Amino acid sequence: MNMFLDYVKIFIKAGDGGDGKISFHREKFVPNGGPDGGDGGKGGDVVFVADKGINTLIDFRFQKFYRAENGGDGENKNKTGRSAPDLEVRVPVGTVVRDTESGKIIADLFEDGERITLLTGGRGGKGNSRFVHSQRQAPSFSQLGEKTKEHQVTLELKTIADVGLVGFPNVGKSTLLSVLTSAKPKIANYHFTTINPNLGVVQLYDDSFVIADIPGLIEGASEGAGLGHYFLRHIERVRLIVHIVDISGSEGRDPVDDFEKINNELATYSEALAAIPQIVVAGKADLLEDRDVVEAFEKKIKQKVFVISALTHEGIDELLAAIKSKVDELPPPQRIQPDEDFELEPKADQRFEIYRLDDGSFVVEGGLVDFLEQNVTLDSRESFAFFQKVLKDRGVISELKKRGMKEGDTVVIGDVDFEWMD
Repeated sequence: MNMFLDYVKIFIKAGDGGDGKISFHREKFVPNGGPDGGDGGKGGDVVFVADKGINTLIDFRFQKFYRAENGGDGENKNKTGRSAPDLEVRVPVGTVVRDTESGKIIADLFEDGERITLLTGGRGGKGNSRFVHSQRQAPSFSQLGEKTKEHQVTLELKTIADVGLVGFPNVGKSTLLSVLTSAKPKIANYHFTTINPNLGVVQLYDDSFVIADIPGLIEGASEGAGLGHYFLRHIERVRLIVHIVDISGSEGRDPVDDFEKINNELATYSEALAAIPQIVVAGKADLLEDRDVVEAFEKKIKQKVFVISALTHEGIDELLAAIKSKVDELPPPQRIQPDEDFELEPKADQRFEIYRLDDGSFVVEGGLVDFLEQNVTLDSRESFAFFQKVLKDRGVISELKKRGMKEGDTVVIGDVDFEWMD
């Protein structure tokens, strides 16, 4: 069975930065070797790449986690750790990426070969040699690599085509597509919908346009019935809808009823879909015994109808000319713009809040605390001094004093608590 998947949720994570190294130069005949710990390497980015050779998200059904490699730790002799390679995630052209939690649009991979970095790898930590200055000749601490967070994103495939063929299953869309274009869809007389959108290119002299056989809709599709609900999103990008009905009624359905039901599904799903211009096609005309049926159909829907037979090629040239003329009048397919007010990975927030517990101790919380926990190690006196310097420079100490902190009071910052000594 040819499976198709156009909506999936996956987890992505950039690589952590490597830790900085604590090391001191030790060499025979060099009595005063200094610190020589190198920096950690950068973690790998997560990069999405649009690939026209992929037309489904089915692979993501079996692999849900995409994690870039971590950067290597720093080494002695001031050697920087290995930077991790980027993780490339290849997706079909037309894939829209959303943040699952908020539903915000992050990116629309609209063109073949387009590359978008969704997550940036963590920064490598500094080795102890980077903390040397006139007052600190032999720092015995280094910086941890930046840790990254895992995010869940939703991938949604929206076919990029100029023209979309819609209609009930088995009305002849796939056959028409094969006649109009170079596409070779699998065609069979099944009462089931086509499983995946078939794309074809119509070549007219020096010009061309893309046409898509959108999988057959059924009544209730916009409410989630059958497969139709999942495929309505593919029509959102098209500029023109070619609405095909089986004018012969060979499936035992009424063409007018079919026409109205499909349009109702489009309108129920979205007003934008209902507003897309339509050309109505009466297919399977070769099966008609009475051509008055066409005239009656036109009167009921109050619209001109193109009568065709994909089998005998009747009306194909006239229909093709009408589609081409209409496409030329309409604006090209548009990229879906990302939400400007949203960042999947916001820049480090270094704000802080202070509050006092009933026992008199002070607690500092906020983005600055997260920043300190990621960037400072507290296993040495020198490192703790460096930690205090950051608190002083960022105004935390002065704010604590304004709140009444005095010598001997306990201050809690993240996992660290200490007595304040003035």
